Amino acid sequence: MSSKRSSMLSLAVVGHTNTGKTSLVRTLLHRRDFGDIRDRAGTTRQVTSAPLIVDGESLITLYDSPGLEDAPGLLEWLDDQPGARHDGPERIHALLTDPQARERFDHEVRVLDLMLNVDVALYVIDVREPVLEKYLDELAVLALCGKPMLAVLNFVASEHARESDWRDALARIGLHTVLAFDAVIRDPATERRLFEKLSSQLDAFSSTLERWLAFRSDEEQLRLRAAVEAIAELLIDVAAAQSEADHHCQADRARALADLHAAVRAREQACVAALLDLYRFGSEDYAGDDLPLTDGQWGEDLFDPATLRHHGIRTTGHAGIGAGAGAAVDVATGGLSLGAGTLIGAALGAGVGLARGLGGRVGDRLSGRIRLMVTEPTLRLLAWRQLQLLTGLRQRGHASQAPLQTAEKERWAEEKLPAPLNRARRHPAWSALNPAVTPPPARSRAVRELAEVLGKTVAGQGSVSSDA
Repeated sequence: MSSKRSSMLSLAVVGHTNTGKTSLVRTLLHRRDFGDIRDRAGTTRQVTSAPLIVDGESLITLYDSPGLEDAPGLLEWLDDQPGARHDGPERIHALLTDPQARERFDHEVRVLDLMLNVDVALYVIDVREPVLEKYLDELAVLALCGKPMLAVLNFVASEHARESDWRDALARIGLHTVLAFDAVIRDPATERRLFEKLSSQLDAFSSTLERWLAFRSDEEQLRLRAAVEAIAELLIDVAAAQSEADHHCQADRARALADLHAAVRAREQACVAALLDLYRFGSEDYAGDDLPLTDGQWGEDLFDPATLRHHGIRTTGHAGIGAGAGAAVDVATGGLSLGAGTLIGAALGAGVGLARGLGGRVGDRLSGRIRLMVTEPTLRLLAWRQLQLLTGLRQRGHASQAPLQTAEKERWAEEKLPAPLNRARRHPAWSALNPAVTPPPARSRAVRELAEVLGKTVAGQGSVSSDA
């Protein structure tokens, strides 16, 4: 029992008010529900904690703390006290046992009491602020606790950042263990460097930190693999999906079209929910401001030609692989082409084509049956939306309050569809959206192959370090 306790690292997150301490803790925890984040000073009033757990064991405990507010006054009080001037912890103990001082320096007392009982501290700095004397006083007071500290330069991505000024000021007071870490951006590589820097100061906890880093690395790779497989499953399902109707019956044609649209939309929503869950976000967190989702759903209609054009995906020409057999829909106009007549007409709208030649039988045509399927441009948009969501979630810190930005150009807008998707178009049995279908083993192979392609696409974007 004692060995387990001694191997658990306790880490305090300290600093001035409103510098992003709680944001940093959220990002390190990968938890959006920790603490309270508001754009005003003094949001955190008490010391709160949360563990980093591996295999049911708490390896590291993170402590969030109130902001320091009156370090200059506290430093003057300490200088006026008698006793051993160079025994920092003893001077702090004197402060903590003085009732009047405790009342006067309430926030500082909470932080210093914490500092005396942890193994290491992260001092969070808002580098958008100029280097002021009060911040240097905070560091002087914290140094009296005799614990190692890592200075975390927060908000370095801001155009107003004064990173070089802060690095110079910290060097002048002898604090050289510094890391730039934007708390609202999720960057596994920077997170890894943070724990590596802590390990360099804490020999006694090197095995604990190595174990945590190995866990985080494995977790990240497994999460990414699960995400691309979820997207691959979606795309295979939609590429192979078909809806059958009697082309002589207008009501039946409308029913078939509505069924296909609804099935695809529901299937995409299931994939969105899976991605959010994998990266520990939820639809309740997105009240229209954080992601291009409203209550966890895409606002743009997948089957609207204007949506396709907005994302640079060409919708002109004949959609559907069966065009050579006279079975295509021009999704730019919503009308039929190549002599297919007016089987469905403008009711088809965008993103749906006839599936003749893609698994249908000659008997279907003789009996007046038609089959509809999702067109290639719509598949491109579907892939783009999921890949953009995945990229955004991989970069997004759990303290971020800003909208997710998507790329201007969709990578698949002009390239050929991956081979597994083209094969799926000819195999209706591969789609879980088709009724009474038991997917064959070939579907699983196609999903794995497509997931590999998607993984390379995500890695090729270069926005997230490869050593995640």
